[in-house]
Amino acid sequence: MTKKSGHSQLHGNLAIGGNGKASFAGQQAQLLRAIAQCGSISAAAKAVGISYKTAWDRIDAMNNLSSAPLVVRSAGGSLGGGTALTEMGEKVLRGFSALEEEHALFVERLGRKVREFADVAEFAGTMTMKTSARNQFRGMVTKIKAGAVNAEVILDIGAGQPLVAVITDESVSTLGLETGISALALVKASWVILAKEAVLKTSARNQFRGRVSRIEPGAVNSDVSLDLGNGKSIGAIITNESVNEMALAVGDEASAFFKASSVILMME
Repeated sequence: MTKKSGHSQLHGNLAIGGNGKASFAGQQAQLLRAIAQCGSISAAAKAVGISYKTAWDRIDAMNNLSSAPLVVRSAGGSLGGGTALTEMGEKVLRGFSALEEEHALFVERLGRKVREFADVAEFAGTMTMKTSARNQFRGMVTKIKAGAVNAEVILDIGAGQPLVAVITDESVSTLGLETGISALALVKASWVILAKEAVLKTSARNQFRGRVSRIEPGAVNSDVSLDLGNGKSIGAIITNESVNEMALAVGDEASAFFKASSVILMME
């Protein structure tokens, strides 16, 4: 709530979540609209005032947390390819736009009723979850194997292969984890190891095979995205030297490895 011309103004942000489904809010809808209008991720990013990398991160997050991809990319062609909404993406955007209109009318009606109560602003606040973990996957708990101290939790994230996490037995109890429920798995991009080999002997329980979809070089490190199929992707931060040594390029097949103990589980 803010004040303008001596009167209290009521503002509200619409976000959808719960019941095992990903949260969806205005910034995601804004990016989807721009993609539909521009047909290009770079143009869409510029239109909404974010960086190219941020736009791709949001797209990857939406696709990872959705039951079906909302955005697809196409490569090649005389125009160099493009980006478009899927049928699911168009449906989600239409539905959210309709809700936004209803939400705006609701906020206006409510605002007229509470405008005289300026002190309400003292009690207003928002709670949002922010995390530095680049990779966020929603999955269904399919198995929990308890040990003396730690438990192995297996999630189906819709990537064709399970994601394994090792957390304490106490954490399983605290989170209320059990088979058949939805949970969020967080993995920092710096914890992900990439290799071109399909199979490596390693202690990392999680091994995902995919195709390099994006490489964003920096001064020292590169941000590499791997398309795992079914609309899922995983990001890794590796050195530029490693990219060169592996001769890693967009379109190459590669494997992403990370330890089960590197996975953070959360409940909404």
